[in-house]
Amino acid sequence: MKKRFWVLGGSLLILFGVIGAGLLLIPQSRSYLRSVYRTYLTDRRPNFLVIITDDQRYDTMQYMPETQAMIFDQGVTFDRAYVTTPLCCPSRVSIFTGDYAHNTGVWVNQDKNTMRTLMQDLHAHGYFTGLVGKYLNSWDGEKRPEIDFWVSYFGGESEYIDPSLNNNGYWQKHIGYITDILGTYSIEFVDAAVRSDRPWILVYTPIAPHYPTTPYPGDLDKYTNLAPYRPPSFNEADVSDKTLWTQQTPLLDDATINEIDKYRRDQILTLLPLDRAIVTLLSRLKTKGELDNTVVIFISDNGMFWGEHRQFNKDYYYEEAIKVPFAIRYPDLIPQPYHEDSIVANIDIAPTIYDLSGVKPSHAMDGLSLVDLIHGAGWREGVLIEGGEAEARYYAWVTEKYILGMKDGDRLELYDMVNDPYQLNSLAEDSAYSDLIAGFLQQITLNSGKP
Repeated sequence: MKKRFWVLGGSLLILFGVIGAGLLLIPQSRSYLRSVYRTYLTDRRPNFLVIITDDQRYDTMQYMPETQAMIFDQGVTFDRAYVTTPLCCPSRVSIFTGDYAHNTGVWVNQDKNTMRTLMQDLHAHGYFTGLVGKYLNSWDGEKRPEIDFWVSYFGGESEYIDPSLNNNGYWQKHIGYITDILGTYSIEFVDAAVRSDRPWILVYTPIAPHYPTTPYPGDLDKYTNLAPYRPPSFNEADVSDKTLWTQQTPLLDDATINEIDKYRRDQILTLLPLDRAIVTLLSRLKTKGELDNTVVIFISDNGMFWGEHRQFNKDYYYEEAIKVPFAIRYPDLIPQPYHEDSIVANIDIAPTIYDLSGVKPSHAMDGLSLVDLIHGAGWREGVLIEGGEAEARYYAWVTEKYILGMKDGDRLELYDMVNDPYQLNSLAEDSAYSDLIAGFLQQITLNSGKP
């Protein structure tokens, strides 16, 4: 027994000696050995990198080819991913809590969040936490106590050039382009997190491609001949089958159409430096030996209309506002890349992180852990969309084939998304769909508490 004890003790001394010697070697060796130390001798829970872009449409990943290659093409791509309230602050609160807006109480950008978030729970259970970029529109930008590494700006918007940022409690004007600046801070977080020898979570929330959509000066010569975006639903002429709210929206005039075309190109241009920043961040994780032990989640907080159904905004239940790019890369869970067609949503992110981290959530959530879906378990048939001001809420029920939408005091809309993906012809007045509509209305009532 003594001999076995001394052999074990000697082996540990040799291991620690090798690690100690390695820490004196070149930086790459130090990073690798630190990763080995953390993996085998300390906390083995995974890290989390949650990337939340701002107002990015689901059909724009072609402009981020490196991010596509390093995250989407190496993990699971969710082809039917939705945000349950297509507006920045409500959507982000749903990401942080796993709950619908009617449970968080955050319906519009001015509403303040009072619910406990996953960042608070992970911090309380030993995670090193960071936020780089936007937090909530209703937040003043000051450092939050559950965040160890904080770089943010006031509210929901910032200048792209020479922004004012709160760096761990201190406000400072930063010279340069905001995407590059936030990218540099994300690297600083990774270095600090590795030094902490704790599992970590970084919520990386760049401003792109949100208004004011100022392109990086070096990218202004790109996409100069971008073809106009004119899907069948663009500036839709006949909206007689839609809600009165849509019918009362005037046709887009030439000036607005020109503005939309410029805004679209500017949004695309702001994604180019973001693509470069994300690749740099993921490369740093790989160099540090942290990439494959990190659950990388990419999602947008909502989409954006580019003239569909006469709209140039967001915050409504048509597909362009509610559908978003969404993918997860984590080799231990997803050893082979694939596409998933089931209905998933932003409310599923928090349950998934709780599940993989082993941290018990502080409350029951509306969302579901995507671990179950990835493992082939039974899944939901639909998800609730909700939003709007108190006097005029809107609701929708989305399934793999249909979407039923309604606005308080207005008419219903039903679309077959397989045969009518541009949502041009509502089926709500067709008696053949009465039973289907009744079932969907019941789902809206059950999931939203709406009378």
